[in-house]
Amino acid sequence: MAERLAELENRRAQARMAGGESAIERHHAKGKMTARERIEYLLDDGSFQELDMLARHRAHGMGLEENRPFTDGVITGFGTIDGRKVCVFSQDFTVFGGALGEVFAEKIHKIMDLSLSLGLPMIGLNDGAGARIQEGVVSLHSYGGIFARNVKSSGVIPQISVIMGPCAGGAVYSPAMTDFIFMVNETSHMFITGPDVVKTVTGEEVTLEQLGGAMSHARKSGVTHFVLPDEQSCLDEVRYLLSFLPTNNMEEPPRGAITDDPNRLCEDLRTILPESANQPYDMKKVIASVVDNGDYIEVHAHWAQQITCGFARVDGHVVGIVGNQPAVLAGVLDIDSSEKAARFVRTCDAFNIPLVTFVDVPGFMPGTDQEYGGIIRHGAKLLYAFCEATVPRVQIITRKAYGGAYVVMNSKSIGADLAFAWPSAELAVMGASGAVEIVHRRDLQAAEDPAARRAELIDEYQERYVNPYLAAERGFVDDVIDPAETRRVVVRAIDVLRSKREDLPKRKHGNVPL
Repeated sequence: MAERLAELENRRAQARMAGGESAIERHHAKGKMTARERIEYLLDDGSFQELDMLARHRAHGMGLEENRPFTDGVITGFGTIDGRKVCVFSQDFTVFGGALGEVFAEKIHKIMDLSLSLGLPMIGLNDGAGARIQEGVVSLHSYGGIFARNVKSSGVIPQISVIMGPCAGGAVYSPAMTDFIFMVNETSHMFITGPDVVKTVTGEEVTLEQLGGAMSHARKSGVTHFVLPDEQSCLDEVRYLLSFLPTNNMEEPPRGAITDDPNRLCEDLRTILPESANQPYDMKKVIASVVDNGDYIEVHAHWAQQITCGFARVDGHVVGIVGNQPAVLAGVLDIDSSEKAARFVRTCDAFNIPLVTFVDVPGFMPGTDQEYGGIIRHGAKLLYAFCEATVPRVQIITRKAYGGAYVVMNSKSIGADLAFAWPSAELAVMGASGAVEIVHRRDLQAAEDPAARRAELIDEYQERYVNPYLAAERGFVDDVIDPAETRRVVVRAIDVLRSKREDLPKRKHGNVPL
């Protein structure tokens, strides 16, 4: 037995150094952790149980049969984060550049199947060169197995992709179908085709960072949800995000410790709005005042900033927050902000996370670029997402709530369970100036002093229509509240709605306006 144990330990030692010392040194020289170091840092100490450590490829040709390292370039297994079980795979760039072959993919298929069958979150640490060219179409076929499992797991278990290096070609589609993508600034890159191919085909000259860098995808494409400055902080943020997510779609999100008075008044909210309704303010300050300890993790913080989405807690309970951001483009809804919020709403609904919406929206963005880009279709995505959501839904109207954009932002008419408005709320088809120009056009044309008459009519319109009280009379909002009471009201609303049960009609699936 001693000889056999020695042989086992020898093989394990080879697996732990599968890429060789020189490859690991080169990896470290780039400021990057190895695949094993990343797992050890991410998971609770001593909790990782590796699977298929001794797996090796069985391919032939191009010298592959003479180079058969253990693990085949990916480390898979399960462990815990803050005591909660998760499954994980970590691509090893020091072995074949992290390129995916048949056995590599089989290991990922296996851990993905296990995570789904056990109802455990699946975390993928990506750092690979794409398909293994030497294995040809086998590699491409193997990718398909990963994609199919991503879709099968979607909305059932949380799926998180962490891009720690290159992720190119077909490899990008697995992260794209997961719930959240993390990237490391100036280290991570995602693209379908690299800069050289782009130059050859289109003539464009673009750097690797410009084409597929973390901030490009965070600001321009919206592909990535979180960008962190280094690998350690990135993995820390993954742990933090998981604290807001349930283990699977059959469970509730974990409740945090109650460290903030649920009856606390938010007196700062009485003075947060500017004197003029056309002046901006920061909706994230409103959110921070309302939620427990001001703790708010924003999703897609750099993309479509006219709307903010993220997770927080109220009285220890996890909530998903969607808020118009008047500090950016007046909080208007456009193509990107509609899509951003729609995706977030559907994620919350899939994982039993109540939704709280803070509304200050002047309407949809006008312009030919928006119309030709499909604002109707993209705006409908957000409308569809809210209409479809069966989780508890609360609406808080702080100021503007104009036109169809008000309806789309989780109004009572599309199924919000409870809606509240501040006294400053303006619920109307449009602003006073625009309404007067349309309704009183002839009156203004006939007036001796059109400017004075316009001002008089605007004042009259604002007094009669631009307020929350007509909506309160009709029950379109459930109450008009003192802004200082917002936290207390949200806490009570989420608490009473925890017993909500709603089922959609039986169907294969709806037809989202993609």
